[in-house]
Amino acid sequence: MKRVLVANRGEVAVRIVRACLDLGLEVVVAHSEADRDGLAVRLATGAFCIGPGPVAQSYRNIPALLYAAARVGADAVHPGYGFLAEDPVFAAACEDVGLTFIGPTAQTIGMMGDKIGARALMAESGVPILPGSPGALRDVREARAVADAVGYPVILKAAAGGGGRGIAVVASSAGLDAAWSEIAATSRSLFGDARVFLERYVEAGRHVEVQVLGDGTDVMHLGERDCSVQRRHQKLVEESPAPNLPGRTVELLREAAERGARSIGYRSAGTFEFVVDRAGAPYFIEMNTRLQVEHPVTEHCWDVDLVAAMIDIARGGRLPARAPGPRGWCMEARVVAEDPARGWLPSAGPVGRVHLPGGHGVRVDSHLQSNSVVSPLYDSLLAKVIAWGSTREEARTRLLRAVGEVEVEGITTDTGFLAAVLASPEFAAGTHDVDLAGRLSAQLSSQPTTARPATTTPTTTPSTPTHLTGR
Repeated sequence: MKRVLVANRGEVAVRIVRACLDLGLEVVVAHSEADRDGLAVRLATGAFCIGPGPVAQSYRNIPALLYAAARVGADAVHPGYGFLAEDPVFAAACEDVGLTFIGPTAQTIGMMGDKIGARALMAESGVPILPGSPGALRDVREARAVADAVGYPVILKAAAGGGGRGIAVVASSAGLDAAWSEIAATSRSLFGDARVFLERYVEAGRHVEVQVLGDGTDVMHLGERDCSVQRRHQKLVEESPAPNLPGRTVELLREAAERGARSIGYRSAGTFEFVVDRAGAPYFIEMNTRLQVEHPVTEHCWDVDLVAAMIDIARGGRLPARAPGPRGWCMEARVVAEDPARGWLPSAGPVGRVHLPGGHGVRVDSHLQSNSVVSPLYDSLLAKVIAWGSTREEARTRLLRAVGEVEVEGITTDTGFLAAVLASPEFAAGTHDVDLAGRLSAQLSSQPTTARPATTTPTTTPSTPTHLTGR
């Protein structure tokens, strides 16, 4: 492997570019016309325009990406996360033309991307799953029969869903018909797959995930992350290790993740996601066969470069030596171009001055640049502010300080809301659950950073809005 094509954009493209350069590899960024002045393009060895701004014509355009790889002489592709990262068709297409896909095999991606099949496979492997439908539900009548059997509340899920989309929590029988219609329609329109299944919903649960690495022969875990601070099933704050979990729960989580990864001969970085109930019992939700947005918290606690590890495994390397255990505590807060005071309405347009935090124990992964444009075409994630500390409280106070330093002139962000989360008594005590962000949204009248008009002329013009993509 000598030259890697980055088939993504934004902060993850910057992250991959830097990892490749650290490894002495040439790296070319495949970019849309809207991203021609992006930071990843500036930092990379080279760049190749793959089409107009809309993702269907650029970042989700498989022929355009394969053509770019051929033109620039790439011998490997890193998909990042989002877009085509978990598309088995793209992974197979890369393999067919002799490109090394830096990730798991197409077969594995397809197998775990089918939520119904993955759930059944994990159950066979001894990974705990929630009570629910054994397969796809035929209609709302069958859904009602299963819901009555497992007990309300329940959660309906699209078989091909992901990124917080294709999910509906149903509190009682009265809401089942409407939720069924919504999820069935979403499944068809967004994913082209109308299958829906049902599970018991865990109230006041915690969202905990386990990072794994596999080389196709052996697997290892790199600890757990708590991702319970979410709004509309989208993560906002993550940390590692997960606070206040019983030791036995931690053991069960790690054992289940390794068992599940080993059962499918997993290769590359991946994440097993679980919900943990009030009694500390973990249940499998899904596996993400890619790098996670929140991977930096694991990197700092376990002293590993996960992107470099993915590249090494893709080159035929074996697993690195297992680290002795987590070191200190790490937290990450996602700065997004959204307005919490207006129902998380996306914010886009010209950006003037940008100031990102620093200091001891602080890392920022971002593609933000002064005098640029935040396009409405893409995901709203602007930056990830990461803070490490020797204790959880040190990491929390450091992250709270760092989030307060973020300035993005011209765009409304969620930094005020993030500060409210980090300062809340529940989060400070580590006793929060997946409902914390929702409760704060209802309690706080206004927490976002006030948008200030950009005072300088951007280097590019805003693209016409079409749609947003989520992760």
